[in-house]
Amino acid sequence: QVQLVESGGGLVQAGGSLRLSCAASGRAVSGINMAWFRQAPGKEREFVAIIRGSTGTTFYTDSVKGRFTISRDNAKNSVSLQMNSLKPEDTAVYYCAAASRVWSVDRTSEYDYWGQGTQVTVSS
Repeated sequence: QVQLVESGGGLVQAGGSLRLSCAASGRAVSGINMAWFRQAPGKEREFVAIIRGSTGTTFYTDSVKGRFTISRDNAKNSVSLQMNSLKPEDTAVYYCAAASRVWSVDRTSEYDYWGQGTQVTVSS
């Protein structure tokens, strides 16, 4: 069993930055695929970024490439999402997710564990 707890959300002006963290317990983040998703009001949950457990390889959805960076801290057993140049359309609840194996990284059904989410609001 893996428990995930997100933190770091908040209110920021457009162009600003936030750093989200996801603390994991029950499994080492270096041995599991860790991802971030987000869900805006009235919309489906969408994939943001993933860091592969075995290789550390990262992958991003096009809308955040060059602005967001996913990373992990093995010592703290956590994963972070550094978000720069934030836009109002980035406003959403951000969720941390984990999966032992992932074939289609953008499918929520691929992930076994989810955090409770943290709200990110970007004002214009």
